[in-house]
Amino acid sequence: MLIVADFLSFFRTTAILHVPWIQYNMTTPHYKRILLKVSGEGLSGTGGFGLSGDDIKIVTDQIAELHSLNVQVAVVVGAGNLIRGSELCKKMEMNRATADQMGMLATVINSLALQDVLETNKIPTRVLCAVEMNAVCERFNRRNAIRHLDQGRVIILAGGTGNPFFTTDTCASLRASEIDANVIIKATKVDGVYSADPVKNPGAKFYDQLTFNDVLEADLKIMDRSAIAQCQQNNIDIIVCNLMKKGTIKKIVQGEKAGTLITQ
Repeated sequence: MLIVADFLSFFRTTAILHVPWIQYNMTTPHYKRILLKVSGEGLSGTGGFGLSGDDIKIVTDQIAELHSLNVQVAVVVGAGNLIRGSELCKKMEMNRATADQMGMLATVINSLALQDVLETNKIPTRVLCAVEMNAVCERFNRRNAIRHLDQGRVIILAGGTGNPFFTTDTCASLRASEIDANVIIKATKVDGVYSADPVKNPGAKFYDQLTFNDVLEADLKIMDRSAIAQCQQNNIDIIVCNLMKKGTIKKIVQGEKAGTLITQ
């Protein structure tokens, strides 16, 4: 009996002090499947136009960190660094539907750039497009998208919703709903949501948490109203954070506070 008692005492002590086991549980991702929304400007550097290798690396490095944690990552990227449909309409008197279609095609350019850099770094990636472009990417299909995620591939969702008059913000909320994402992480170049532009107004108040109703009633312009309403309806939280701060998205998926949480 004494031997058994001594063994039990030893087991309890070593179980409590088994640090690697405790660390493993502390690093278990808080979110299993995320949708990362990246604006086109987030890939363009300080010039605001075109593609910046440094900025693309910042984005792909953070995606690689998530992939190493076995987090399933879907990405929706905008195209404001290449073309804006609403601006084309004003400058060239172009039909809005045509201008938006041009914007959809521009998201494919950004998506292919991200895919190439990710795969160069041994991260399996697929571009799925709402517009049929079989020569360069797959057509979006919900079941295939989820299959790619379950098989450990990053998916980049290009072409917006496939319809004019809808932004990539609405595409993000739609796709997040379709693939059952746990959260939308909207990556920007500021730390989160402020009461005013923090660059123009240094005294602007930072919000660490808001409700969907707060955003809609104050018309905070974080995302399109339709995108916010869709996330509210489908109970998908949104976290607005600074993409340019390395490691930020990794902290978020591990459950640490960063940026602004928008929730029910």
